[in-house]
Amino acid sequence: MSNACGHDHPDTGLAPAQIVRALDDAEARCAASGERLTPPRRRVLELLLQAGEAMKAYDLIARYGPDGVAAKPPTVYRALDFLEKNGLAHRIASISAYVACSVGDRAHAAAFLICDCCGATAEVTPPEGEALRRAAEVAGYSLERTTIEGHGRCPACRIAA
Repeated sequence: MSNACGHDHPDTGLAPAQIVRALDDAEARCAASGERLTPPRRRVLELLLQAGEAMKAYDLIARYGPDGVAAKPPTVYRALDFLEKNGLAHRIASISAYVACSVGDRAHAAAFLICDCCGATAEVTPPEGEALRRAAEVAGYSLERTTIEGHGRCPACRIAA
């Protein structure tokens, strides 16, 4: 996503050392569950971590290769599917974008606060996430993923307004 509003925002991407640590953690997490963080999966996760914000699939496709060489769309979409199913990334349906999971080490319900001015996102723990899981179990369901989305304005956009 891009800063569509006309005021400054802090950089939200991770520092290079943090990205390396997050990728190593993701690789270990995949190995522990019998999965592989293949080079394409790792590259897509790296791009999400570098951005530090929600990214649309076509932006990931465009930035995938060295020197601006685009990836084949199925490569990126398969990687995103894997990352989402394994809790390493989330899809934010209302803006058709993906973001690296900020929790990273456990399955969880995710909630996102989405700024309608600049597109910034913040992952927060929904207070009702555990209650929803229990309610699903009572109804005989087994939840695989839960994502809640709330729209409004981030602190920078609220101040600038």
